[in-house]
Amino acid sequence: MKIKQLSLFIENRTGALSAPCKILSDAGINIVTLCLADTQDFGIMRLIVKEWQKAKTLLESNDYVVKTTDVVAIEVHDCPGGLAGILGELEKSKLNVEYMYAFTSGRDGKAVLVFRFEKPDEAIKALSDKKINVLGEAHLFKK
Repeated sequence: MKIKQLSLFIENRTGALSAPCKILSDAGINIVTLCLADTQDFGIMRLIVKEWQKAKTLLESNDYVVKTTDVVAIEVHDCPGGLAGILGELEKSKLNVEYMYAFTSGRDGKAVLVFRFEKPDEAIKALSDKKINVLGEAHLFKK
């Protein structure tokens, strides 16, 4: 139940963030969620889209360097302590989180957490064993 995430380097300048978004928008590709990490000179835009192969090809044809990464998405109760509980379970399982981001999407009081794990397959097994709902693409992209 790994999900493909696209990461691209963008310059830290006016208009640089909107350009890849417009490219995807013009192609009818919806961004489900994204995360932006920046430094003074550049940023890394991480995004999840349903049609990731098409998005990757399109962005590369517009001179972006695009990296594909496997991430794991889970549902968590959107309430105080929801994230803390998940992180506690990950710690008990000795799973290293490289980075994460979250979004709420009107999913009946639940938020979605997206994790990049050092060992995603081990993480999926450990999360599933603890009855934590790991989301596949079908669940993540459903309307």
